[in-house]
Amino acid sequence: MGIIAKPIGLLLKWIYTLVGSYGIALIILTILVKLVLYPLYAKQIKTTSSMQDISEKTQEIQKKYANDQERMNQEIQKMYKETGFNPASGCLPMLIQFPIIMGLFALLRNPMKYMPAGSTMIFANHESFLWIKDLAQPDMWILPILAGVATYFSFSQNSAMTGQVGPTAGQTKAMNAMMKYIFPLSILWLARSYPAGLAIYWAGGQIMQIFFNFRINKMRAKMNEEREEKKRIERAEKDLLRKRRARMKGNI
Repeated sequence: MGIIAKPIGLLLKWIYTLVGSYGIALIILTILVKLVLYPLYAKQIKTTSSMQDISEKTQEIQKKYANDQERMNQEIQKMYKETGFNPASGCLPMLIQFPIIMGLFALLRNPMKYMPAGSTMIFANHESFLWIKDLAQPDMWILPILAGVATYFSFSQNSAMTGQVGPTAGQTKAMNAMMKYIFPLSILWLARSYPAGLAIYWAGGQIMQIFFNFRINKMRAKMNEEREEKKRIERAEKDLLRKRRARMKGNI
């Protein structure tokens, strides 16, 4: 992950030279990274939100052509093309985010490995910040609890926004309900063993994610309203067409 950690390390050093505080530099870095990743995250949520409608259409095609596998696949591909849906598009944002996140973790766990040699950052990561005496050492309670609580709320929001559909929906829901507690507790435990600087990044990132989720929830609600309105129009058009056909048969 050095290929990603080193440029981020240079960015952190540049921010530090501007603000003169390693703790504040970490907070600014967290904000910048989250802002850069926000469009990818928003795209992922939008894709996941549209999957419910796609899943319903896919199930209709599967029932209609249950005895003709080749025709079924053709109709599904045709539906994907008409709706502009790409089954892999939901995974792409996460694949892009993952190496960036891992690079950040590598940098903040061992900043000296990825910082320019002989720079002022040699001592910067040992600075104090607020109640923390040394940012290179773990904070045993306050930051880990903050990171755990923020992760709980963020994970809960994400689970609600990415509600699953299909035959595995029940299993996914049960797993999310369990992970909603296990994941934050794991973060709390890990934050007690990692440098406080890394805990600041994680806690700050999750707090920002909570606010992002509020924004994305509004976007998602609007998309759902538009989808429902489209369905109502489609049903009205089908009813009108059915009435016209019945009227034409009556005239004949």
